[in-house]
Formats: sequence, C-alpha cells, structure tokens
Amino acid sequence: MSVGSVAVGSGAVAVRDGAIAGDRQDSAWLAQGAAVRSRLAGPLKIGAISLGSRVLQAPLSGVTDLVFRRLVRRYAPASMMYTEMVQATGLCQAKALPNTMDVDPAEQPISIQLFDCRPDFLGEAARRAVAEGAMTIDINMGCPVNKITKNGGGSSLLRDPAMAVAIVEAVVAAVAVPVTVKTRIGWDDDEITILDLAQRLEGAGAAMLTVHGRTRLQGYGGTARWDWIRRVKEILTIPVIANGDIVSVESAVRCLAETGADGVMCSRGTLGYPFLVGEIDHFLKTGDRRPAPSAAEKLRCAKEHLQMLYDYKGDRGIRQARKHLAWYATGFEGAAELRDRLCRVETVPQGCEWIDRAIADLETA
Repeated sequence: MSVGSVAVGSGAVAVRDGAIAGDRQDSAWLAQGAAVRSRLAGPLKIGAISLGSRVLQAPLSGVTDLVFRRLVRRYAPASMMYTEMVQATGLCQAKALPNTMDVDPAEQPISIQLFDCRPDFLGEAARRAVAEGAMTIDINMGCPVNKITKNGGGSSLLRDPAMAVAIVEAVVAAVAVPVTVKTRIGWDDDEITILDLAQRLEGAGAAMLTVHGRTRLQGYGGTARWDWIRRVKEILTIPVIANGDIVSVESAVRCLAETGADGVMCSRGTLGYPFLVGEIDHFLKTGDRRPAPSAAEKLRCAKEHLQMLYDYKGDRGIRQARKHLAWYATGFEGAAELRDRLCRVETVPQGCEWIDRAIADLETA
C-alpha cells in the first residue's frame, strides 16, 4: 500500500483507531519515550543531507500527490515527503512528465520514488527526477502488487539481489543526490533475505534503507515484524527507517525503542489523518503530545482536501477525493451514513453540504 495500490475503505483507519485505544491503556511507552528522544535528538543525516525530522511520510500510490503532501506538511514542515512511485521506463519514454512527478519548487524536503528492473532506465529517470527538484531518489523494492512484481519491479527484487545491487549502483552513478531504498524483509516466511540484501545495498552505495517489517506474501495483513528491522539496524552503518504499523505516537515510540531505528515512516496510518506525521514529530522534539483533532476538525480538513483536489485536478480530483473523504469519516455517530454519501460525491458544493451537516450534528450533540 505504501508503494502499491491503496484499498478504498475505512479499514486502515479503523486499525489506527483501534491501535490507539490499545496504546492508551499501555503506559510503558512513556518510559521509552525519554530514551528514544534522547537518542534521536540530532538531525537525520542521509548522505550529505541533514533533515530536521526523523518522521517521514511514505509514498502511497494514488494518495501522496501534491495536495496530500501539502496537508501533511502543514503539521510536519521539516519531514521528508515522497511522491507516488514513478515507473522509470515510462518516464524515460514519455514526452511529458507524469502528474505523479508534479513537485512544488517550495516543497522541500521532497523525494521522488522510482521503480523498475532496468538499471539504465532508472539512472536516466533519476536524473530527470533530480532536475524536477528531488532532494533524494528512493528506489521501490517493496511493492507487493502483482502488476509491479510480474514485470520485475517492487518486491520481486527481493528474489534478485544481483539486479537490486546493479540498480542502486546505476542510480548512484547517475545522480549527485543520496539514493535510498524502501523494501521488505523477504518474499515469504521461507525467504526472509533482508539481512543479506541490506548489506549488499549498503555496499552498492545506498545512503538509507527503509524496511517494511512484512514479507511480500503478507501484503498489508498480519503484524509487522519489527525484530527484523532491529537486526538490519544492527548490521548497517547507514540510517535505517522503520515502516509498518506506525499508526500513532505510541506505536512510533515503541517501534523506535524496539528496533533502534533512526526514524519511522508513516504509511496507512495517515489515510484520512494527515496529522499523524506531525504528531509523532512534535512528540520526538518536545516530549509533549499535540491534542488529537476532534471529529469535527477532521471533517473540516476533509472539506479542505476536497476543495484542494478540485482546484488542482478538476472533476478528476473530485473522483479521487471520494476515498479520502471516506477515510476521514470514521469514529463518530453517523459516520457510516456519511461515508456512503461521500463515496458518491459529484461536486464540491454537494460534498461540503453533507460534511457541514455532519459537523453541525457533532457540535450540537
């Protein structure tokens, strides 16, 4: 999902809300928090780049466009954002840049994520991405979606470490910015190959590795296995970023404490909740928790998201907004009915009217 297709629905949000409820019953993370904050007090260094935040927004296909990144950055201005993944071959052959590479010159730090299995095309695509403003180039070696893996991209590279190394070497040689990789712990339980792959990628010149603690076979189900991220961190000298089940401030702290990772990357926990990256970042910097937005505040953000997508993409933006609006509409009485309506929204005034009614009901209850 962070590097493939994102399912429409409220499941991911429900997972986050449920995890938070459980987290709040567990005060152990408070003791861990001070130690984690002390260890991560300095900037995150990726090659020659120094970042003011150790919390990153994952690339999410169909989600992390310019509009979504602006909403996340409002609450986390120093965090690295990632574009939706871009196929290198298509980019090199295209006469015009794809919309997924639409980067605002002012939105830094920004990374463009590429995927493919052809080192030469990836090198050329990386040069074009840097020309568009990418501060780093991220290579996708974790997407589990069949249409990506059957063509040799994404997590299929877990089974072809020689090609994975060749790709990193080609991109490192092509650009002067740091080259990073996002991957998984292995293909399945019988092929957990991350330790060997991680060392090879570091040797090939990767400046940072983000590890999603699931196998390709797991997809986005089950539980992320943070213990494998810890093992990767123990054998590498480059920064290691933990990904998988980072759905709240508490889960981020627990993950950082258990893995020793240099930072966390938020994925599905941000669906309908662009506040998450900023909440974690704020806690790591101050030790204080930002008050969680109320249901009404989340719905106001949903209205803004709808309007921004329309302003940016026109009617296509409204259609794309439907899944976002459904993700925002959770956790309050009447949410299911509102979600059903918002999944069929046709115009901005229509969507705003429905949301305004829900907000009024919440504030008069």
